[in-house]
Amino acid sequence: MTLHEQNFTIRYHTNIPRQVGLAGSSAIITATLRCLMEFYAVDVPLVIQPSLVLSVERDELRVAAGLQDRVAQTYEGLVYMDFGAEHERQLHKLRYYQYEPLDPGLLPPLYLAYHHGFSEPTEVFHNDAQERFRRGDADVVNGMRRVADLAASARQVLLDRDADRLSRIVDENFDVRRSIFTLPGWQVQMVDAARACGASANFAGSGGAIVGTYENDAMFAALRPALE
Repeated sequence: MTLHEQNFTIRYHTNIPRQVGLAGSSAIITATLRCLMEFYAVDVPLVIQPSLVLSVERDELRVAAGLQDRVAQTYEGLVYMDFGAEHERQLHKLRYYQYEPLDPGLLPPLYLAYHHGFSEPTEVFHNDAQERFRRGDADVVNGMRRVADLAASARQVLLDRDADRLSRIVDENFDVRRSIFTLPGWQVQMVDAARACGASANFAGSGGAIVGTYENDAMFAALRPALE
């Protein structure tokens, strides 16, 4: 049997803003994985696709990141994720955890905003956060535990359709982050501007974009000029 080397060129186009925490790079890799699976007729189990994408970013691109964005992109929707050690499983030498798709109809109205003029590579934030966690920094460890608790609470209030409580959880998530890390002033300003309009606000990712809930069209109309 003779093996022939095959060379492929992969071209892509994306309109996802770069380096504002909207997971543009992992979206490209997730899409590429799907193309390769279809081209080679290979079925990679859904639960480990996020871990495979993450391994490409960590091992090949040296990007510090976690599973959250990749899970959301793989499952394409509203997903509750529990990364507790008791949920850790392994398949084909890749670790995965508990991923529970939820009905997107449970969500209240959401807005997304990002900064046109400033950006920050994801590794700037994540490298520092991961290093402090590995050192056992009490603020980071306890903060991450609180964020995990908030995620579990958010799942329940979504099922209860309690939009007010969800709004408070979104705000507290950011407040925990602000208490642990020194955040760029322009990123905090985005959150403060949204909150001044009555909306909730949290970083969408590592920074540069925010996401939150709002109550009605009037509040959204106030958000637009405030954030612009």
